Amino acid sequence: MDSPPLFDRLIDAVNGGYFIVQPEGEFRTEQHYLPESNVLKTAFQTCDGEATLTESLNSSPAGRLPWAELARRIEGVTGSVRFAFKIVFSRRADTASPYKSQIGRYTVFHVRDILGFFLHSSEVCCEQDDAGITGHFVVNAGDRQVLALVVGQDEPLVVPPIEDIDARIDISDQAWRFWASAITYQGPYRNGFVRSALALKLLLFSPSGAIAAAATTSLPEKIGSHKNYDYRFAWIRDAGYTIKAFLAVNAQAEAQAAFAWLLKRLQEHGPLVCYTLSGQKVSSVKETNWPGYKNSRPVVTGNLASNQHQHGIYGDIFGTAWRFVEADNILDSSSAELLSHIADECADNWRQKDAGIWELEDEQHYTFSKISCWQALARAVELADKGQLPTTCRDRWMRERDRIASWIDEQCWSDEKQSYVMYPGSGKLDAAMALAARFRFTNEERLRQTLIALDRELKTGPYHYRYSNVANEEGCFLACSFWIAEAWALLGDVSKAQMALEELTLALQGGVGVWTEMADPSDGSWLGNMPQGLTHLAHITLLETLILKQKTSS
Repeated sequence: MDSPPLFDRLIDAVNGGYFIVQPEGEFRTEQHYLPESNVLKTAFQTCDGEATLTESLNSSPAGRLPWAELARRIEGVTGSVRFAFKIVFSRRADTASPYKSQIGRYTVFHVRDILGFFLHSSEVCCEQDDAGITGHFVVNAGDRQVLALVVGQDEPLVVPPIEDIDARIDISDQAWRFWASAITYQGPYRNGFVRSALALKLLLFSPSGAIAAAATTSLPEKIGSHKNYDYRFAWIRDAGYTIKAFLAVNAQAEAQAAFAWLLKRLQEHGPLVCYTLSGQKVSSVKETNWPGYKNSRPVVTGNLASNQHQHGIYGDIFGTAWRFVEADNILDSSSAELLSHIADECADNWRQKDAGIWELEDEQHYTFSKISCWQALARAVELADKGQLPTTCRDRWMRERDRIASWIDEQCWSDEKQSYVMYPGSGKLDAAMALAARFRFTNEERLRQTLIALDRELKTGPYHYRYSNVANEEGCFLACSFWIAEAWALLGDVSKAQMALEELTLALQGGVGVWTEMADPSDGSWLGNMPQGLTHLAHITLLETLILKQKTSS
């Protein structure tokens, strides 16, 4: 996911690479994922007939393939449909010049360190040159044609028969459906719940167990804005929330792999904000020459967050450990010792300023950061009481926990706003404060008042901005709206949470169920990187909370 793209038309509309398959002439389309699967189906209607395109990033019966395999199956339904296709390979903003070569009986394409084959059914006609591949074919009712790319990076490649690639579309679909069948959620929104779980599964980087925040870089938070970031890294926050979600959907293997990955990174590098998918420190930001999505620049690699300090990582680490233990799992002694040291670090550092959950350049005593420290020490005490952590510093953690709670109520509450503010004396509001209800922060009445203030000052339509005075710089942050709805449910107003969920579900029904980071409240268009793990995580947690509340009330 963090490799240079083979197809980059999103960020280079004129010269970017793409792989297009479509009927010649006018046509209409409908598109959806197959039920409980990450295999995508597109239905085409033309004046001469109907056809479908089923496409998959294939896996094998034994799991992940050692190469990348994109398979596209076209089938005739009625009449006769003539298709054209074109493949143009990325020039990486003119830093690479694709070329083809003949190796034995195969035509091979190269883009710097990428090596690949284009494979197809025998009835497909095509021409290949250095820039790419063009061709056409016809499907009548009952016909089937298959187009596929087999790609590797600095590695030898096998050349699988096209029949095997075709069969792996169905094998992949079956594997996704088998995985989804283990999800125990049976509420009224199961289809959406499963779709969010499948989106998170896509973001799991199989070779290491890391969880990417999103699969893209530099898709803007506002068209023409400078807020363009590379999210193809693993954040502690997102990893923690994803582990919670995997436990909620009964994906224990994924949860264990992700938690083990997180603990190893903490042992190697200490508690950083984010890591590469292979577990290293993230490089500094580098601007590239890509023109950007709708000319929104810069297009970047790397992320500055790796060099920041955010107190939120403490809460995320201990929230994750608590949820792992709460699901009837156990910590090993090495992990327990590591977590104890991190709790001590939190107890020492909570009085310092930090960059906050939103990774801002202006360091402040962010209220949410203090609540995250409170969460960390509260969970550390509870883990010690369960025998999962050493109890040597348990009483100290408890005293610091209570000091943090007192500091927050004394310094961060605004009588004028009737809300917790973003940081003492600011007058700004922060939608992340809704998460305090999930963390079980003690002052529930003030949390209710804060939610009212967040709806009053940050809400527009079904959505919320992240914090005050940011509307000119970015769209509304989708996860925040789900967090606020979840908080209402946790604080007892289930009907309000249900209403918010229905409003959000209606607003996000376009597309195929894979969501972005943000939305433009003026027209509903999507903004930011995607699939955005945090959005799907917030959706899953809200649905899980509503089910638990309904069970409790009944």
